[in-house]
Amino acid sequence: MPAFLNVATVHIADGLSSRSISSEFMFSASRSSGAGGQNVNKVNTKAELRFSIDSSAILTPQEKQTLLLALASKLNAEGEIVVVSQETRSQLKNKEIAEEKLILLLAKALTPKKKRVATKPSKASKRKRLDSKKQHSTKKEQRKKPLL
Repeated sequence: MPAFLNVATVHIADGLSSRSISSEFMFSASRSSGAGGQNVNKVNTKAELRFSIDSSAILTPQEKQTLLLALASKLNAEGEIVVVSQETRSQLKNKEIAEEKLILLLAKALTPKKKRVATKPSKASKRKRLDSKKQHSTKKEQRKKPLL
């Protein structure tokens, strides 16, 4: 798991992994694009993972609804999420990377958003803002030509 994720997202991702959601993934392999070497025209190393939220038996109805709303722009015409990985020359590693990408995507979408708590600016911050405005004002005032 990447270090930049918050604790809740990591916890949800672990929960999805433990529910064995990977049994509902559909994999396909094809040739990777881009510059290649000796195997580029012969070996199918690009992994394409498809996951249908609607037909998932592991997700709860509320999770399905949340995912469908949060990931609406990432769904194809069949209502599937498609994740592609062609980072390595190994099909197995690309499958693992694609699976991890999808689980993180689902976990981020299922992580509840924190409500923003409105706060008032402190006296010190107000004073600092007004002082900087006054300083800026005097700087501009000094640029003016003197009146005769």
